Amino acid sequence: MPKVGMQPLRRKQLIDATISAIHENGYADATVARIARKAGMSSGIIAHYFGGKHELLAATMRSLLTDLRRMVVARLAEAKTPVERVEAVVLANFDETQSVPEVVASWLAFWAQVPHDEELERLQQLYIRRLRSNLRAALRPVGFSEADLEEVTEVLGSLIDGIWMRAALSPGGLDVSAARRRVLQVLHFYLETRCVAA
Repeated sequence: MPKVGMQPLRRKQLIDATISAIHENGYADATVARIARKAGMSSGIIAHYFGGKHELLAATMRSLLTDLRRMVVARLAEAKTPVERVEAVVLANFDETQSVPEVVASWLAFWAQVPHDEELERLQQLYIRRLRSNLRAALRPVGFSEADLEEVTEVLGSLIDGIWMRAALSPGGLDVSAARRRVLQVLHFYLETRCVAA
């Protein structure tokens, strides 16, 4: 009889092993056998907890999205002004825990699969809607006109994704400080030139 509370622990171990296997072997070669071996479990346990490799990979992307959401919520809770709330969304999207090579490799692998996988595409659309919603909610009280609010939301979201992806693919990896600084510079440019409350 399994010990009480083991399922969440084992699921987390398998998700962590998946992230590690994708980093070491790539998405296609992150096999059930490799993932199970990394987790110190049998291959059958993946079928037991997830149903198969595809479901495990989708669960891993959901786990990364959940971690990102927690970081955004935590940083927003610390923000005291409307501008700090926008900065909190930016900082959370470049959090150090999302920028380690293993996690970066997993995000890139998932993004590459989005056009070929309905569940991963659904999760990617969820991420885009959530980022947009977080940015709009944080930007609205700052004092932009409605047209500028739409533009700034789109520009910041595109910068977050674009800078993250370009930096993640560069030989030096993702420089979190530089990435944050670049996005925040654009935010402050908009605040200085377009914000009606400024």
